[in-house]
Amino acid sequence: MNNIKSLFLVSVAATGLIVAGCSNPADDTESAKVADAVSNVEAAVGAASYTISPDSKVSFVGSKVTGSHDGGFKAFDGMIAVADGKIVAPSKVTIQMNSIWSDSDRLTGHLMSPDFFDVENIPTAEFAVTSMDGDEMTGNLTLHGVTKSITFKPEVMITDSEVTMKAEFDIMRFDFDIVYKGKADDLIRDEVVIKLDVTATKGA
Repeated sequence: MNNIKSLFLVSVAATGLIVAGCSNPADDTESAKVADAVSNVEAAVGAASYTISPDSKVSFVGSKVTGSHDGGFKAFDGMIAVADGKIVAPSKVTIQMNSIWSDSDRLTGHLMSPDFFDVENIPTAEFAVTSMDGDEMTGNLTLHGVTKSITFKPEVMITDSEVTMKAEFDIMRFDFDIVYKGKADDLIRDEVVIKLDVTATKGA
């Protein structure tokens, strides 16, 4: 009887570990609001320009039934425009999609393929700010050749010499026509967590 009880307890503990390992990272983040792309955006007049540092980080967490993977992009550039103490248009960042990395070389290669980002045919992604209302930033995200307006809440600090912006939110990859499902017994989740840690310096 003791052996049966011990086996039961071990099974329960193992099940708990499996469940914890398969949790959805997006459960801990707020989902970005998604809408049709915003058109006819006017650039702010007299805005100060800050150049995004290559030391900034643009990363993501994707997950499937059996676990999750960290990744991000090594090459991107852009600028942040500031007027009246807030970030405004034409702030923009452009990402070189062939600079993608992940915690698995095999996965990195797959992410570059037509199943996911189709890097050969769609070499860049872009986020362009359209407005900042209170603590909410809205901008057009062009990913996988699809442009949608997304709204999220970044943490922003602005000084005369520097702008820093941090954010963590999730988007639905199906909104951007990235619909590869994965294996039947190991399906890929729709939600992808986006993490931004951006620094921009005033001037060139």
